[in-house]
Amino acid sequence: MSRFSPFSLDNGFKQALRDGRQQIGLWQALASPYTAEICAGAGFDWLLFDGEHAPNTIPILLAQLQAVAPYPVHAVARLPIGDAHLIKQYLDIGFQTLLIPFVETAEQARALVAATRYPPQGVRGIGAGLSRAARWNRIDNYLDRANDQICLLVQIESALGLENLEAIAAVEGVDGVFIGPADLSASMGFRGKPQHPEMAPLIEQAIERVCAAGKVAGILAMEPDVAKRSAELGCQFIAVGTDVSLLSRNAAELAKTAGVGSADSATSSGGY
Repeated sequence: MSRFSPFSLDNGFKQALRDGRQQIGLWQALASPYTAEICAGAGFDWLLFDGEHAPNTIPILLAQLQAVAPYPVHAVARLPIGDAHLIKQYLDIGFQTLLIPFVETAEQARALVAATRYPPQGVRGIGAGLSRAARWNRIDNYLDRANDQICLLVQIESALGLENLEAIAAVEGVDGVFIGPADLSASMGFRGKPQHPEMAPLIEQAIERVCAAGKVAGILAMEPDVAKRSAELGCQFIAVGTDVSLLSRNAAELAKTAGVGSADSATSSGGY
């Protein structure tokens, strides 16, 4: 029995995906523990803390993890890049599920799997005594148990990644494949137009290909009809919005209702 009983090492998000249970999430880009805690109590299954396009540093991410810890929501992190050193830091502060952007080859995916695992299965550096994830060595057998609880999600968002999708999905240790409509559409010549008519079939086929490969598919779908269609195609983890868009759009709507807003204050739909 763990000496630190209030903390469970089990990755409930990973288990839910294995069980075939759909998980609905919300993107976090405001880089604020306060807003993260507000969103944590809203009822979502998972929150995605964005380190790629949001001003999230390691200390800010740590503060947000601590803010959402009391809530029944799973914290997922998107790294700025699939770098082994960064992966080690994200895991050590307590993230168990990582989304890595711009994965384009099976070789890259294998390197990412290795970066998330302790030796001999991987190359993650050992520092459990300094690690919040191990509760500073207060979790019994953390080093022996941690590998099995890591959930690695890779993001396909380029023409090359799409071409290599089956090979990437086949890599052991890759738990799920996330389709990135914004960058994928840009790589196909439709920058800022993820809803372009030529993109819809490509994205739908990509989801079906992930499922056919036996891996879990995910997507960011800001429009309700797109989210519904993605679920019908087999997506199990779907983000349905972002904290930034919620604040921006609702602030603009409120200003307009009060008679001081204008069309210029509305947000576009060029990505997310």
